[in-house]
Formats: sequence, structure tokens, C-alpha cells
Amino acid sequence: MKLLARLRDIDRSLTKQAASRTPPGVGKVLSAVEEAAESSKLWCGAATAMACLGGWRGRRAAFSGLAALVVAQLVSNGVCKQVADRPRPPKEWFPHDEVDDRPDSSSFPSGHTAAAVAFTAAVAPVWPAVGAACSLPAGLVALERVQSGAHYPSDVAAGAVIGLASAWLTRSVLRLGLTPR
Repeated sequence: MKLLARLRDIDRSLTKQAASRTPPGVGKVLSAVEEAAESSKLWCGAATAMACLGGWRGRRAAFSGLAALVVAQLVSNGVCKQVADRPRPPKEWFPHDEVDDRPDSSSFPSGHTAAAVAFTAAVAPVWPAVGAACSLPAGLVALERVQSGAHYPSDVAAGAVIGLASAWLTRSVLRLGLTPR
């Protein structure tokens, strides 16, 4: 029980630090990335570009990324948020007004992070250079979720784990379906 209390204290401390130590210019960049990632617009746009410009490999990477994203969204938003009832971090911890524009759903886990990590992790094995390029906005989305007051770091970590598991599962299923018999 002491370990759980200690982890909660660390989570709170990291949340407060992320909220108060982000320079205004960085906060604006994070907000722009989050807006692009809202409703998976960023990842759908990336998939469209890959499919249109990348030939067979681009279409395969786009399909893998979107399939993993859908799995991650179903698990994080459709299952975990319905089971977990974790309140968002307290508004008074955040010295900016972004905290007023956050969802009312459970804080646990971060669906934005789950989607970003799932998409990136599914694209990377198919097209490593594009996967590497996707890792920057995916990391910024994860950071923004804490900085904005939408999530605790543990929510973001759980979202990342869901994203990685979704990418692995999707890749495994697709590999089974594409393997010649």
C-alpha cells in the first residue's frame, strides 16, 4: 500500500511540474499538436500522405497504423475509460486556461497517447523513416496531455502501453492474414 501511495505522490508531483515549468512558446506548440491530433486528424492525414505517396509500402504502413489506432481507441476509450473512473488532475494545479478545455471523461488512460503510440509503433516496422518522423508528434501529444491538465503522467504511460500492445496485436494479426499458406 505504501508503494501505491508513493506512486500517486510521484504522479501528482510530475503533473504539477509539467504544468508550471512549460515555457509559453512551448505550450503553444503543444496545443497546436494536440489540436491536430484531436479526433485522430493528424494520424489520418499522415496515413493519407503515406498511402498516396508511398506506393505499396506506404499503403501497407498506412493500413497498419490506422488499424492499430482503431484497436488502441477501442481499448482505451471504449473499455478502460468506462471501467476506470479516475478524475482529471485538479484545475488549481494549472496556471493556464487550457485546463478549462478538457474532457469530462475518466482521466485513465490517455486515449490521445494510445492512438499516437499505436499509429507510430505500427508504421515504424513497415516504413522505419516515417515511423521515426511520427515519433516526434506522438511524443509531443503525450507531453501535451500532462501539460494541459488533461492527464496524469501515469495515464499517459498507460496509454503508451495500450498503444504499443495495440500495434503488436495488429501487426501479429495482419502477419497471420498476409502469410502465404
